[in-house]
Amino acid sequence: MRNITPGRVRFPRPCLLLATWALVLPGCGSRLAPDDTTANLVRRDRDVVVYAALDREFSDPVLRDLGRELALAVQAKFDIESTKTVGLTNRIIDEAVRPRCDLLWNNEILNTIRLKERGLLRPFRPAHAGDIPPGYRDKDETWYGFSGRARILLVNTRLVAEKDRPTRLLQLCDPRWKGKVGIAKPLFGTTATHACCLFVAWGDGKAAAFFRDLKANGVQVFSGNKQVASAVGSGQIAVGLTDTDDAMGEVEAGAPVAIVYPDSKPGESGTLIIPNTIALIKASPHPEEAQRLADAILAPAVEERLSEGPSAQIPLLTSSRSTPRVQTPATVHAMTIDFEAAAKLWERVAAFLLAEFAE
Repeated sequence: MRNITPGRVRFPRPCLLLATWALVLPGCGSRLAPDDTTANLVRRDRDVVVYAALDREFSDPVLRDLGRELALAVQAKFDIESTKTVGLTNRIIDEAVRPRCDLLWNNEILNTIRLKERGLLRPFRPAHAGDIPPGYRDKDETWYGFSGRARILLVNTRLVAEKDRPTRLLQLCDPRWKGKVGIAKPLFGTTATHACCLFVAWGDGKAAAFFRDLKANGVQVFSGNKQVASAVGSGQIAVGLTDTDDAMGEVEAGAPVAIVYPDSKPGESGTLIIPNTIALIKASPHPEEAQRLADAILAPAVEERLSEGPSAQIPLLTSSRSTPRVQTPATVHAMTIDFEAAAKLWERVAAFLLAEFAE
């Protein structure tokens, strides 16, 4: 595991990989918020059961309002912060023989694609499908992206002068930032997604070296992206790799912070924008109701609401109004990435990151 040949990283053998995922993925034992157990989901004929990974404070009001507008009883399940993306994915896999979820609102994309690869999603075409850029929708129509978040650097302006701010991810490995940089634990959520995308964009050798160099440079690892942003705002660390929604929370709270979109100059690899995704579960109990709700979510009105709200999501539909609060693919050089290729690397990259950051 420690020996890396140029341009290539060695990953664990299959038997170790299975053991790794037994630790990383909680499976049918994945923990849920206390009030969101399956037993508490009262099933009625017109109920739609939604598994939502976007923070409850952002997604729940949208689901409640749409449920009233569509005369649907929306039953939402929210997993806990530390494992929500992977936890919900595993729950859908565990329930494959008898699906309970009708619609998945994921806050990232790779685990949605993993469900497609298992044959657990069903195709559909929402009304605004043509407004979603090709890179953010499945060619087989099983998932659709919307309302993204950029992976950015949040800098404490009291600790770092403007001229000294890092502008590229690789600069975080410079000795000048030793012990002053923070990331979320890269085993779940958008940090894990970002890692897989870097392995695609940079290649195994460069991406593996980046994470190992970060670790050698004393990177501080936090439980989530929100905690990274808070640490930058408080001055605990000088620079944090986090998401725009968590960064905007610090900006609008008046913390001494600034957002940097990394690698966004011409010729650089670009800033990664990770979309939320909507997918319908194959053989779910309420397919028609689920598709009505999916149509309503994948619409400019919802994107604009999420963009203007506290999470400052990035509109991706061409028919949505843009927001001046955050950059969009139209205003910043965004990374062009094959998300399906990144999803194929998920287990190998996760095993590598677990070996490096599990402790």
